Order: sequence, then structure tokens, then C-alpha cells
Amino acid sequence: MPQFAPLKNDTFLRALLRQPTEYTPVWLMRQAGRYLPEYRATRAIGGSFMGLATNPDLATEVTLQPIDRYPLDAAILFSDILTVPDAMGLGLRFVEGEGPKFDRPLRTEEDVLALRAPEPGSLDYVFKAVTQIRTELNGRVPLIGFSGSPWTLACYMVEGEGSREFHTIKKMLYSRPDLMHRLLSINAQSVADYLNAQIDAGAQAVMVFDSWGGALADGAFQEFSLQYMRQVVSLLKREKDGVKIPAIVFTKGGGHWAEEIAATGADAIGLDWTANLGKIRALVGDKVALQGNLDPAILFAEPDQIRAEVVKVLNAYGRHDTGHVFNLGHGISQFTPPESVAAMVDAVHSHSRTLRNT
Repeated sequence: MPQFAPLKNDTFLRALLRQPTEYTPVWLMRQAGRYLPEYRATRAIGGSFMGLATNPDLATEVTLQPIDRYPLDAAILFSDILTVPDAMGLGLRFVEGEGPKFDRPLRTEEDVLALRAPEPGSLDYVFKAVTQIRTELNGRVPLIGFSGSPWTLACYMVEGEGSREFHTIKKMLYSRPDLMHRLLSINAQSVADYLNAQIDAGAQAVMVFDSWGGALADGAFQEFSLQYMRQVVSLLKREKDGVKIPAIVFTKGGGHWAEEIAATGADAIGLDWTANLGKIRALVGDKVALQGNLDPAILFAEPDQIRAEVVKVLNAYGRHDTGHVFNLGHGISQFTPPESVAAMVDAVHSHSRTLRNT
């Protein structure tokens, strides 16, 4: 196991563990990505999204780009949530302008019964990237590893691509819940193994993205998404070399289930921009830290407007110095002006320090 440099800025990790911080830490979902010109230049070298993700040198380069540009408080591994089903043999490809597609989606009983966990070694390129990124960060900020949730992965695996209606997977869910539970059970174990391997490789926190949990009806969410996220969290390594490894769970559109998500055993829950931080903080108490939840669209406004919205989010959480990680309520848009991110990060750091001193 490689020896890593001591961590110089642990504000993000302390916030996740609800320990006091001098200011509110901030990072962005999709912070390594298409809104940065330097990312686009590196992608041209990689030739494609997966060309970047499967090359540890290039994945390291694009992970570090936003850390070099902005005073962010965490780095997140550059990868994709669909690496796990790709390693299960479903044939992932990215179609320009259309997004990810699988050549062999799971449509029949035979498809689901034949599904197996990823083969050992099939995701080694991810773990090599984690170790390389952690090494090259040299202790500047912590590194976040991540995975899609069992349900969100299943959506892509059954639909074969992204979806607005989720007709195919919901038909399977309602008509053959036994098949859906089998698929989700395999996914849950695979996700837990994948995240634990990232922790072994050097990830200092992990996050589960339940991007499509909010597409489920109440009742179905608890049965087909929440219980499997709880299972993943229960299987995670929560400590490495005597240091705690915090876990974050994020269900987009899941604010109204915040209390139930907070009971998964995760250290923090992510919230999208439709949720009220103050109200949810009052609901969940000190069970978990909260991450979020600026509307990503505000980054198309002027700097003064961005600052005003940042102040609203920080004020909504409250004046206490524990338990909040600032983030967007979803991934940053590829069309975001890079200078808007600089304005947002500065506003988070400066106003959160002001709140602690008043």
C-alpha cells in the first residue's frame, strides 16, 4: 500500500463528521468537466470520455484541474457511475449528443438471471487512478470516491440508456419485483465492493449517487432504492488506518424523504436545490451532515447575484460551525462560465467565516 502525504486541509472531512470548522467547505458535483477549457484540451488527447476515464494519467490530470484553478476543499475522482455495469459485460458506449448507451441491456428474465458481479481486475483502471490522484494531490485536499446507487445503475442497465419516463424498468419493477430485487441485490454488493476498493486505493470519503431515486413513487422508493443504499452503507469500510472514511448519500428529488435517507447510516446526505436546508436540518437534527444545495443555474448570473444566492443557502443552514458541506444541488452545467465558479467559491468561504464571527 502506498504511503500518502499528510492531509493539509481536512475541513471537508471534519464537516462530514459534524466537527467544528473555521469555514464551510465547498466542492462541486462534476467539478472536473466540460465547463473548463483545460478539461476540453485533455479530452481531445483522450479522444473520448471513456478514453479519459480508463487512462489513469489523464483521469488524474482532469481531477486535479479544478483543484489547481480554485481553492476547493475536496477533489472527486474523475470517472462515471456506469463503470460497474460496463464491467458486468453490458457494453457501455457514449454516443455524442445522446449520452451513455448499453449494447446489451437487461430486458428478460434470462438477462437478469445471467447477471454476475464484475470480474476481478475489470475495474483496476479506476483504482489505479484513485491511488495516482491521491499521490499527486500530495495532501492538498481529500479525495472523494463514488458510485451510482443500485437503483440508478439498474435504471441504465434495464433502459439501456438515460430515460425521462423509466417505462421499461418500472414495468419490470411492478410486474416482476422478484427480478428487480435480484438485480438490485447484485448491484448493492458490487457497489459496496467497488467503493471499498476505492477506499483501499486511497479514497478518503465516498459518495453514492442516487440520481434517479426521485423518479420512484413513495413506497417504491423505500423498497427498491432506499433499502439497497442502506445495504451498501452497511457494507462500507468506515475506517482506514485509524482514520474515519465518511459516506455521503445523495438522492436527487429526495428531499421529502430526508429523514429516511438520514437513517441509512451514512454520515451525510446530499440535497438538491428544491430542498430547504434549514427545514431539513431541523428534521434530521444531528444524525447527519448536510451537503448542498445551490441551484446550478445561478452560475449563469452575475457575480453579485451568485453571491446573494450563496448567502441565502448558508443563512438557511444556520450560523453553527458544524455539519454543512456547500455544493450545488446537482452537477455543474458544461456551459457554466469558469469565473462564476470562482465567485461562488469565494462567496462560500468569505460569508461562512463571517457567520462564525457574528
